[in-house]
Amino acid sequence: MTTATSRLHPTYARMPVTIFEHMSGLARELGAINLGQGFPDGAPPQALLEALARASAERSHQYPPMAGFPELRKAVAGFYERTQGLELTPENVIVTSGATEAVASAILTVVSQGDEVLLFAPAYDAYAPLVRRAGGVPVFLALQAPDWRYERSAIEAAITPRTRALVLNDPLNPTGTVASPEDLAMIAGVCRTHDLFAICDEVWENVRFDGRAHASLLAQPGMAERALKIGSAGKIFGATGWKVGWIVGAPEVAAVVARAHQFLTFTTPPMLQFAVAEALDEAAIAKACTASWEQTRAVLLEGLDREGFVTLPSAATWFSCIDLPASGIPLDDRTFSERAVREALVTSIPLSSLWEGDHTPTHIARLCHCKPAPMLEDAISRLARWRDGLR
Repeated sequence: MTTATSRLHPTYARMPVTIFEHMSGLARELGAINLGQGFPDGAPPQALLEALARASAERSHQYPPMAGFPELRKAVAGFYERTQGLELTPENVIVTSGATEAVASAILTVVSQGDEVLLFAPAYDAYAPLVRRAGGVPVFLALQAPDWRYERSAIEAAITPRTRALVLNDPLNPTGTVASPEDLAMIAGVCRTHDLFAICDEVWENVRFDGRAHASLLAQPGMAERALKIGSAGKIFGATGWKVGWIVGAPEVAAVVARAHQFLTFTTPPMLQFAVAEALDEAAIAKACTASWEQTRAVLLEGLDREGFVTLPSAATWFSCIDLPASGIPLDDRTFSERAVREALVTSIPLSSLWEGDHTPTHIARLCHCKPAPMLEDAISRLARWRDGLR
């Protein structure tokens, strides 16, 4: 018997809601502390809000140029020149409605029917569905805890004549780890040798700690013409709901990506573009955001350590991961997350939900630290009391 959903695209008809929507829905329903989905609880920087107010009062509210206002494209190029040493022009930049739309535009541009795309697991959960929707085949390469290192032999073993591209998320969500200079040089070498395109999801580039500066795969020799770099104002300034992102690539490549973008969202709200452009030009704003998150990260990590939780090494993002058995929790990650939100009223994300393919770890849960310190301390206390009751 034919049903309504049987006539819909199988990529979406068979798909559940994302783990982020599921866990945040439980947090709202139960009144739990939400350390699952990544977003700050506070307002964005005051300077950003003031720039938004000025733009709303003084600037156009009509369709912006499809590729983004020149002011924002210039600001993105300047931001990367100052912070990462990239030599860019506004023609390298296409403004998108958030980084996920940028990922979609990049995949739709690069991937054709039957192309294989290498994805490193754990992976942001949008990658595989977008590859499939473009007609491609996701090929997962499992990274191994606790270091989550990239291995050339494993990458090259997965390459076939149909391999078209790879997606590199650096810094890596959900682990909070960063690729080493040696990793980046190796991955660039693989791309050059095997004629692969690289889609570089670098939304966490400015949320790095311990003095570790970001370096883009785009800057590696021979990658300027075969890489697309994706960034996010929401991550830089803690304004995730603004959904302002961008794609950076060689002008002739960026121009083709723009043709995919124009039939997704076409444009991004003009007042948000002007506000982000202002904020990117003021280096102190982004630096203050990162410094604030470094403090709340310390609150989470020190509190977890004090209560006997074992965390995995990380140096970036808004997330830290706990090793459940090493922390005295005799549950797999999905059971932990489902029970902790209901019984401890603390929301987390099970790492296995961001995994496809073999060697799925089931002993790691992700917690978000870009929250007020009192909230983090409360969450740690709740989890510790609940864990102790399991023994």
